[in-house]
Amino acid sequence: MRYTVNTVWITLLSVIGALLSSSFIAYAFAKLKWPGRNIWFVVLLGTMMLPPQVTMIPLFLFFKQLGWIDTYLPLTVPYFFGSAFYIFLMRQFFMTIPKELSEAAKIDGSTEFYIWWRIFIPLSKPALATLAIFTFMMAWNDFLGPLIYLNDPDQFTLALGLRSFQQQYGTRWNVMMAASLIVMLPTLVMFFSFQKYFIEGVTLTGVKG
Repeated sequence: MRYTVNTVWITLLSVIGALLSSSFIAYAFAKLKWPGRNIWFVVLLGTMMLPPQVTMIPLFLFFKQLGWIDTYLPLTVPYFFGSAFYIFLMRQFFMTIPKELSEAAKIDGSTEFYIWWRIFIPLSKPALATLAIFTFMMAWNDFLGPLIYLNDPDQFTLALGLRSFQQQYGTRWNVMMAASLIVMLPTLVMFFSFQKYFIEGVTLTGVKG
């Protein structure tokens, strides 16, 4: 139960951070006009070609200098700075929303933040559901991150707990399968619960308006 609480807490913060940051940055790329917008968007997409193994050691040293080792901060804070893939998906979806909506809101005196929060976010439920599913599955099943940054057994996640369980009951396959099913069950429930939004979100993010 302790591992479950830890995993839920990390996953919840990760999902909130990914949704807010990625949608906010995507709005700037999709609807705001500023110098070098397209160039910086290409640079952003270029970061997707950088393997995570390349940045693993520099990030660890950086978080160590900040004193974040053995805390949940390295596992959650990066999600609040956006993800290139998520930003790309949200930008493609935002571009399908007619610009007349934002122009009408500007005429009424609305700020860009208000337009993003009160108009674009409510209209982007399919895309946000897609991002939430991706982030949930990534954070819930993450094994390498907690393995690198967490040392206290009381802070371990279900992925690390399952590994410890495997070391104890590795030859008892019936017990291992039961434990694996329990760990995997929340991701299956979430996917099938939001399957409609997931498919709709993936479909609409590939359409440019």
